[in-house]
Amino acid sequence: MTVKDYSISQEIFKLIYQPELDLYQTTPLPQNLSKYYESDVYISHTDSKKTLFDKVYQAVKNINFKSKIRIISKYKNQKIQLLDIGAGTGDFVLSCKKQMHWEATGIEPNEKARQLAEKKQICLLENYDDLKEKSFDVITLWHVLEHIPDLENEIQKINSLLKEDGILIVAVPNYKSWDAQHYKQFWAAYDVPRHLWHFSKTSIQKIFTSKGFQLLEIKPMLFDAFYVSILSEQYKTGKKNFIKGFISGMRSNLYGMRKKEFSSHIYVLQKLKNYF
Repeated sequence: MTVKDYSISQEIFKLIYQPELDLYQTTPLPQNLSKYYESDVYISHTDSKKTLFDKVYQAVKNINFKSKIRIISKYKNQKIQLLDIGAGTGDFVLSCKKQMHWEATGIEPNEKARQLAEKKQICLLENYDDLKEKSFDVITLWHVLEHIPDLENEIQKINSLLKEDGILIVAVPNYKSWDAQHYKQFWAAYDVPRHLWHFSKTSIQKIFTSKGFQLLEIKPMLFDAFYVSILSEQYKTGKKNFIKGFISGMRSNLYGMRKKEFSSHIYVLQKLKNYF
């Protein structure tokens, strides 16, 4: 399948299927990935509320924070050390600190996003350099894993940073969802070339069980179906159609309830003792 970068470069990329892991890989891998994030339209690196779409996105983001904290609290309800990888502008880190009084740290490689976080008195790290092994109870990657070029080394690093029995939470889009099948090459969650990998439930289970984790739970991200469908509708037709996108999002969630294949999934994983 060929997919276009609709949001920034307008370049064309190919998705290559890897049957052993049941995933698709974006090719070619750009030599300079950072330039594909350098845009005001890349919403994960901005706090913009200029448009109605921006305002809805930011409002839903805040609602999702509460849901994410509830998931974490189910497994680790004491005062915890949490690391959020790909922290964006730091709002989830801030929520963990304010709502739960957790010791929350964030990593964000994008300088612009880190600067926006600093304005909110949130100091995000650029990389892992100053972090100690086995120092975190929980590590989260909210729509981040699909952006990472070297999955194997990244997962090994995450494993080394987690305490014994630590919890890893990963959220990624699901290419087997109804909205992905419906919009095909226009599906906004392909988001090439920023999304380098395109996962299924099988993909995540195979990758992480081979790296010292056990899967505890899979949960849907219901709002993602609406957000992705509205964007996909725009990519497909060239026009914003909130009503049609909303209907597609609803259909995707109804399909997910029947088939257990939602637009995005949250995977709760636990580090196995003495794996390494």
